[in-house]
Amino acid sequence: MLKWNDIIRFTVNGNPTPPKRVEKSLQEWKKMVTPEEFEITRLKGTERAHSSDMCGLFEPGKYACKCCKTPLFDASVKFESGTGWPSFTQPSEENVVAYHKDTSFGMIRVEVLCNVCDSHLGHIFPDGPEPSGLRYCVNALSLEKIEE
Repeated sequence: MLKWNDIIRFTVNGNPTPPKRVEKSLQEWKKMVTPEEFEITRLKGTERAHSSDMCGLFEPGKYACKCCKTPLFDASVKFESGTGWPSFTQPSEENVVAYHKDTSFGMIRVEVLCNVCDSHLGHIFPDGPEPSGLRYCVNALSLEKIEE
């Protein structure tokens, strides 16, 4: 189980090796997703809080990267954070999410990305429920629900 110290270690020492890599040009990605999804996933945008019904969905299944379809999170670790974005406590596998220090907007945060295709997912915070204490705060537009 990942904890905050593991996340900081990844941002300092490098991310785990991804299970595979998917690389495309921005133009190729733009053809595969909606303009809103492109803004979030490739240009590191953020959707409005409470703009997706995905926050309140807790049915079994997995959540995959919108761009490369890699399973990233399981519904069993999804929780209601009250933030307005889907929140998870752990990735489905340690090596499917990457972590980068983000100093935009005058803050120091940790950005989370798909480790397979570099799609921007959101940010991670150390204020989630135990036992991990992690809160992956993810843009709904960067995910798709799959029944894997």
